[in-house]
Amino acid sequence: MVRWIIFILIYSLFTVYGFQAIKTVTKISWIQYLFIVVAIIVAGNFIYQFSIGSEGRVLNPAKSYAFGILLAFMSLNLVMVPILIGEDIIRLALGLYDKLFATKETFYMPSRRKFISTIALGLAAIPFASLLYGMYKGKYRFRVLDYVLHFEDLPEAFDGYKITQISDIHSGSFDNRKKIEYGVNLINQQQSDVIMFTGDMVNNKSSEMLPWADLFSELKAKDGVYSVLGNHDYGDYIDWPSPDAKAQNLADLIQLQKTMGYDVLLNESRFIERDGQRIAIVGVENWGKGGFKKAGDLKKAANQVNAEDFKILMSHDPSHWEAEVVNDDYHYHLTLSGHTHGMQFGIEIPGWIKWSPVKWRYKQWAGIYEELGQYINVNRGFGYLGYPGRVGIWPEVTVITLKKGSNNA
Repeated sequence: MVRWIIFILIYSLFTVYGFQAIKTVTKISWIQYLFIVVAIIVAGNFIYQFSIGSEGRVLNPAKSYAFGILLAFMSLNLVMVPILIGEDIIRLALGLYDKLFATKETFYMPSRRKFISTIALGLAAIPFASLLYGMYKGKYRFRVLDYVLHFEDLPEAFDGYKITQISDIHSGSFDNRKKIEYGVNLINQQQSDVIMFTGDMVNNKSSEMLPWADLFSELKAKDGVYSVLGNHDYGDYIDWPSPDAKAQNLADLIQLQKTMGYDVLLNESRFIERDGQRIAIVGVENWGKGGFKKAGDLKKAANQVNAEDFKILMSHDPSHWEAEVVNDDYHYHLTLSGHTHGMQFGIEIPGWIKWSPVKWRYKQWAGIYEELGQYINVNRGFGYLGYPGRVGIWPEVTVITLKKGSNNA
């Protein structure tokens, strides 16, 4: 109850400032009343959705939209409040000056300036519109990112080998079948040699994938579809009636992926062979820094792999790369990860800027990174979680082409 009281107080304060800006800019009463009505509906829906029964920390679609709409509305006020508070400080200072030094008998505080409120509203409209767009269009704005990576020790038979990576499907968040069909078709259109899925098929339960299993079963590649588990696949963010129920959920998810035609690597490895040469595909279970599950066992996963083999590692959380992979006795040529989603929010202009708040949490958070002659690609994710949208960080299908030789060749 205390948290709701605090929320209502803070929300009301921001809404009052927002209303003051609306009232200053326009004298049309119905617009002013509409702002108040919207504010009440947004807060009421958020409180209702987050007060009813919950299965865990991960948001279902209804809660996600309640959160997303609240976030958009609050962004409107969050931008306006500092500007209006700044104006209030100046107005107060002017009023005090007139009272103390201009010999005015009564304290008079200058009224708000329409110009300042208009500027505040204009600036606030940018994040507000962006967050609404992210929920309406951005979350399904799939894009294909192509990379070419050179390795001097790549087996010649694999020169030009194409890998399509997808990650973080989060099927429990989906709400538009046609858009997902488009995304799946886009993956197949790349006609890569192999498809690799790097974890988080669901938010909580294996049953979330059932309505979408037929679509993702259509993913095909000459050398197959490989997958690993992400932190959400274990069901750690939901309350289960018993440990057996939780274990059964994970077993069901693994079996479902196998039924879909995926080769699930649970701290295991596979070899892809061509013309008497081979590359190793190594897949670890989730291993993440901090409080994330550490079920990944790199040594166990690679116990059938030789040191001289060309190795591709699938590991959901990129923090694993720097913590254990880069300095391992084995040289892992390419690691494929996901997990960060690029926070589903940021600014990316190729060749100029790549920024998201998630960079303060993960050193490797999106795209290709290189260290000690080893590469990692952090996929920005196919789906979304929490905030039901994406702004600036779009859903991604990665295509990586392996080339023999150096970058200067």
